Amino acid sequence: MKLFKEFKDFAVKGNMMDMAVGIIIGAAFNKVIDVLVKKVLLPPLSLLSGNTNMVDKRIVLKDPIIAADGTVSKAEVAIGYGALFEAAIDFFIIGFTIFVVVKFMNRLMKKAEDTKDVTVVTPKNIELLSKLTDLMEEQNALLKSKG
Repeated sequence: MKLFKEFKDFAVKGNMMDMAVGIIIGAAFNKVIDVLVKKVLLPPLSLLSGNTNMVDKRIVLKDPIIAADGTVSKAEVAIGYGALFEAAIDFFIIGFTIFVVVKFMNRLMKKAEDTKDVTVVTPKNIELLSKLTDLMEEQNALLKSKG
């Protein structure tokens, strides 16, 4: 019963909804990056490498065994370094994009927390903390002047 209550508290706080939205956006973002890499970046690289598809690049360790009727009875054994190259490009593009987004969000958050900046509406909690700090400094100044 305690586990159910903890789950309910977790779901009601919005953490689960935030996580679900993040997962859905991440999946859509992954599709965009996949198309960007496969359809935009890799074709020019394929031209540079002799007009072959990068995903097809591999080192064959053992050739396939082909039966008399032309069917493959045993598949080849190969190291697919082209697929690894494509996955590495995906990783770097996603990592760089996330870095840029987080950097932008941090800049916006820092600007929003600046109480002196009047171009951005300061969140209520920051505004109240700022007023509280000012009141405490004023109170300390009064106590020092009496002492």
